[in-house]
Amino acid sequence: MSDRSSSRALWLTRLIEHLKNERYASDTVNNCVAVSRRFLVFVEKRHIKLRSVQPIHVEKFLEDSLQRFRRRYGHLPASRNWRSARTAPVRMLLRLAQGQWPPSPKPATQGERFQHQICEKYVRWMVDIRGLAPATVSARRKEAGHFLRWLGKQASRTGIAALTVADVDRYVMGRSSSLRRSSIKMLNVWLRIFLRWLHATGQTNHDLSKSVVGPSTYAFASVPSALRSQDVKKILDAAQRDGTVQGIRDYAILMLLSKYGMRAGEVAALRLDDIDWRKEIVRVRHTKTAASSCLPLLPEVGNAILKYLQKARPRVAFRQIFIRTYAPYRPFEKGASIYTIVRSRIDAAGVVTSGKRGPHAFRHARAVSMLRAKVSLKEIGDVLGHRSTTSTMTYLKLATEDLRMIALDIPVEVQA
Repeated sequence: MSDRSSSRALWLTRLIEHLKNERYASDTVNNCVAVSRRFLVFVEKRHIKLRSVQPIHVEKFLEDSLQRFRRRYGHLPASRNWRSARTAPVRMLLRLAQGQWPPSPKPATQGERFQHQICEKYVRWMVDIRGLAPATVSARRKEAGHFLRWLGKQASRTGIAALTVADVDRYVMGRSSSLRRSSIKMLNVWLRIFLRWLHATGQTNHDLSKSVVGPSTYAFASVPSALRSQDVKKILDAAQRDGTVQGIRDYAILMLLSKYGMRAGEVAALRLDDIDWRKEIVRVRHTKTAASSCLPLLPEVGNAILKYLQKARPRVAFRQIFIRTYAPYRPFEKGASIYTIVRSRIDAAGVVTSGKRGPHAFRHARAVSMLRAKVSLKEIGDVLGHRSTTSTMTYLKLATEDLRMIALDIPVEVQA
């Protein structure tokens, strides 16, 4: 066996082991191995080592595969999944070889290298000095990078040093043209912090952070959207009738959302040891405040979770309660996955809403139900994980029916 053949066999063996450990279906394993074998032959002929493969090489492989398909069948592939059926196995193989795929793009020009250095220094300051959460660091770095890219050729040592208020104003006006008021305010906060850091580290001649003035926002300006109680029941009933593995899991998730008003990230982060079955308590780790609350484990919620653990949850070593229903069997990385589940269940139940269609609609609905049950704001805040009653008071706007009951009649003289 040649060196190339032995190397190819080694990588294919590693891929097969990985796929079997992740419990992929046999058809998926066979397809991944077949595509990966063709890709390995492709790069070998071009004398490219697997650890040196770049995205352009994958594109060339897809072009070559497309030409082969056309020569053989006389037409282009009709399946929409043709491309993904070839890129997915290749990506998996390259992650095994390189540890990460796609690789992080390397700065190509001197300007890009300078921008990258600035952003990395900014990140280190946020992490080492400020101790900010990863999500916050990521969002602020993204906005700093956006600002530097907008500067273009001016994003150099001398260009940044000479920044003016007019430059900042032009950026803010262009950036804000398609954003909501609340988003504009947040972006302005991030830009102000970045400009202040640039001046504090001696990279700008003037502190331009004071020139960034965001729009005014008002605590009770908008009315949150919430599902009606009959809609919540309809969605739960539809999910409960779905006896599939996915249906059992989704019903347990919906029960947590509807009974406790949990955030999507809190459901995704829920762990097996967060439920004390003996004391009948569930611990909720609040994603916004980094605090945790211990709430009574309601029987209907406990039964839904127990049914999922016994009949539907894959046997994996992860401690998170909720796991994906398809290989690779992993916990949900972000609350966005919970949003997708909830939205599909709302659609499946035939519920039409004019506002939010995700987990927060259940959170708002739970707040309204507690308000109408005469539960105090303090207790509602404790369930929802609010630090301040100011946050909870937002939900008072949702109890419109209750407000109508205490509305005064219009005086006769005014009506006239």
